[in-house]
Amino acid sequence: MPEAALLGIAASLAAGAMTGLGGWLVAASGAPDPRRQNLLIGFAAGVMIAAAFFSLILPAFAQLRSGGAPVAWAAAGVVAAVWLGAGVMGRLGLWADALAARGLVPVLNAAGPDDPDARRIALFVIAITLHNLPEGAAVGLAFMSDEPSLGWATAIGIGIQNVPEGMAVAALLASLGWSRARCTAGALATGMVEPVGGALAVAVAQISAAILPWALGFAAGAMLFVVAVEIIPHTRRRIEHGSATPALLAGLVLMMVLDVTLA
Repeated sequence: MPEAALLGIAASLAAGAMTGLGGWLVAASGAPDPRRQNLLIGFAAGVMIAAAFFSLILPAFAQLRSGGAPVAWAAAGVVAAVWLGAGVMGRLGLWADALAARGLVPVLNAAGPDDPDARRIALFVIAITLHNLPEGAAVGLAFMSDEPSLGWATAIGIGIQNVPEGMAVAALLASLGWSRARCTAGALATGMVEPVGGALAVAVAQISAAILPWALGFAAGAMLFVVAVEIIPHTRRRIEHGSATPALLAGLVLMMVLDVTLA
C-alpha cells in the first residue's frame, strides 16, 4: 500500500480519536451549558462546510480538469458526485431514524424509544456517527490527492472540530444519566468510524485514479447534507440559547486559514 494511503488512514484515525478527547473534557470538567453546546456544534458545522469545499470539491474539480475534462464537464461531474453523496447520506439517515423508532439504538436503552428527548438525542448521536464516515473519507482522500498538504490541513481541521463534537455528544449522553466513563467511551466510539471511512475511501481510490475526483465529490456531498439537514436545524431549534452563527463562521475561517497556511 502506498505511503500516502497509509498516512491517510492513520491521520483519519488520529482525527477521529479527538472525539474521545472532547468526551474526556466533559467528564473532567462537567457538561457545557446549552449555550456553549450550541456554539460547539456551530463551530463543527463551519469546519465541515469549509472542508467540503476547500479540501474536497475544489481538488475534485482540479483533478478532473487536469485529466483533460472541459470546464463544463468537470463542473457537472463534481455536482453529480456531490448530489450522489448527499442522496446516499439521506437514505442512511432514514435508516437510522427507523432504528431509533424501534428502540434498536443503545442511547435509548435507559429512557425508552417513546421518550421524545431521548429519541432526539439518539438521532443526533447517530447523525454525528454517520457523518464521521465522510469525514474520515475526506482525510484519507485528501492525502491521496495531488497536493498532500491538503491532507494535513484536512486532518488538523477535522481533528480540531471533533473535539467540540465529542463534547456535544458526551454532554447529551450525560443528560440521559450516563456515567462519565460511558459518556467518554460513547464520544470516542462516534469518532472511531472515521478510520473506517478513511480506509474504504483509500481502497476505492487505489482501484483507479479516475475514481478519486468522484470520491472527493461524494464525500463532500455527504458532509454538506449532514450540515444542512441535521446540524444547522439542530442549532436553530435551540436558538433560545443563543445563535450558533458566530461559531460557525469561526470554524469556517479556521479551516480556510489552515488550508492556506499548510498549502
